[in-house]
Amino acid sequence: MSTSKSIIVGTAGHIDHGKSALVEALTGTHPDRLAEEKRRDITIDRGFAFLEEGGVRFGFVDVPGHERFVSNMLAGAAGVDLVLLVIAADESIKPQTREHFDICRLLSVRRGITVLTKSDLVDQDTLEVVRLEVEDFLRGSFLDPANSPIVAVSSLTGAGLEELKRALVEVAAEVPAKDSAAMVRLPIDRVFSMKGFGTVVTGTLVSGTIRKDEELQVFPSGKRVRVRGVQVHGQAAEQAIAGQRTALNLAGVTREELARGMMLAPPSTLHSTVRADVSLTLLRSAKPLKDRARVHFHAYTMETVAEVVLYGKKQVTPGETAYAQLRLSNPALLLPGDRFILRQFSPVVTIGGGVVLDAAPLPRTKKESLESFLMMLDGGDSTSVLKARVARRTHHGLSVAQAVGETGWWKQKIEKHLSEPLLKGAILRVGDLFIDSATIDGLKQSLAGAVADFHKRNPLVPGIGKEALREEFDLSPEVFGAVLEALVREKKLEAVGELVRLPGRSVVMKDEEAESKKTIEAAFASAGLKVPALKDVLGGLKVDKVRAQKIVTLLLRDKVLVKISEELVFHRDVLQELRRQVATYKTKSSKIDVAQFKELTGVTRKYAIPLLEYLDRERVTRRVGDERVIL
Repeated sequence: MSTSKSIIVGTAGHIDHGKSALVEALTGTHPDRLAEEKRRDITIDRGFAFLEEGGVRFGFVDVPGHERFVSNMLAGAAGVDLVLLVIAADESIKPQTREHFDICRLLSVRRGITVLTKSDLVDQDTLEVVRLEVEDFLRGSFLDPANSPIVAVSSLTGAGLEELKRALVEVAAEVPAKDSAAMVRLPIDRVFSMKGFGTVVTGTLVSGTIRKDEELQVFPSGKRVRVRGVQVHGQAAEQAIAGQRTALNLAGVTREELARGMMLAPPSTLHSTVRADVSLTLLRSAKPLKDRARVHFHAYTMETVAEVVLYGKKQVTPGETAYAQLRLSNPALLLPGDRFILRQFSPVVTIGGGVVLDAAPLPRTKKESLESFLMMLDGGDSTSVLKARVARRTHHGLSVAQAVGETGWWKQKIEKHLSEPLLKGAILRVGDLFIDSATIDGLKQSLAGAVADFHKRNPLVPGIGKEALREEFDLSPEVFGAVLEALVREKKLEAVGELVRLPGRSVVMKDEEAESKKTIEAAFASAGLKVPALKDVLGGLKVDKVRAQKIVTLLLRDKVLVKISEELVFHRDVLQELRRQVATYKTKSSKIDVAQFKELTGVTRKYAIPLLEYLDRERVTRRVGDERVIL
């Protein structure tokens, strides 16, 4: 197959102004394929034809001009590189001329040629009058006669066709190449079955490269398919690249599972959405658009009903641009930069369009931050946009997979555009997450403040548990660990085991609390192995029950007291003396039973059994039957 530059040319214009005849005259192929189209001699759906001229492969998308089939026209406008605005010399500008022209502007088509067809039906003077009318109509637009050619032709006699072909080649040279290395997206505009092949879809490949045997995913259904075969501009090929009319023979899916409006893209990367934040512009000819109005939404080959939720406005006036959220009745695969058209709910006429800014809006975003975020998406460069997407995720961070899904950019592009902010410390990387450094700074301040507040509320507790602190701020383990590590490194906090505390922080006790601590410790130290019940000791203190329990917790943490069972607490010095006694007993016998232990220590069975079990746990003794071996 030729490696010529591929250009998609769309026709636009009023019904019966000769669009299909013009395509046939240029290419030798009549684009009408439906029997009804041929019977009624009007284009109902999109037709396709191809022309190679001047080293360029032109794919023509011929669209219907009748107002009843504008939705079909919109489906064909996806991926158009340049437009032929067709105006019949014997009728001049008509209603669908204006609507199609408005649609091209709203879809941000940048280049085109105006073609005055049926020039053989009028004299030279009439043709010049029409040309002047058309020049006035186009002035100030992307088809301004100062920059874009107007060519008069006759599809019947062939007059002007060679001039039009030369103009096509010249304009095509100005069309920038689409990104064949970008993520694949193929909006489906036709689905059919072919005997011996199975399911076939066609569309204009708007980005990326599709190769034979590649796996793709159907959106919004999520169905996985395999590419069995590829055709480009009607010829078999090993691959299709962005900007080409493409037909794919698909395995793993039936014709009934596919429909116009669906899209093919790489599996497990992107996500369908029913909400999109957009910048929309209302045509000057439209009526005011009210908040919560229902409209018909068109993007690429799909259409659905949508509700327009305006940001900061009750209505959009004709000619005005505003930010809004579109809430779709059916899910669609949309990405930032996608153009769309809005048509009035009833009667159905084109009223405006715009560009998708964010197809993954976060719920419950504050109005002020949302507005600044959308302004950044609307006019910022790639790095600024990514920084804004990271910042809005706050302490949750933005993962690489989320960044890919939100932007439609590959991982390499995302990391390239974030390399400078990472180097400068404006963005930090925590595991797989990108986090705004200002968010980390705020978290550090909040965590340090929370620990200080904890100490004020709990003077008898040495510190707050790590997990409790993490859950208080709803942080992932990775983010919490990174923030805590930074605070410890900066000597703003200390982490001791599972506790977090202020540096050098010790338990601060009031006089009555310090006195109570001494009383508790003395009670157990003097009791030997015949310890009193803990509740009896606490009941005689000057402090309340809650503070008394915190003092006990502190003594247990410092291992001044040792809890050997649910009921019994001993002083550490007493237990140390017990170990010495058992070691001395070993000089007489290597074994000891309960009776011998009771005789050695002078305690009852109530104390003896728990103490022996404690010694087992401490590996001072090991139970063998009814005896203990002294280790």
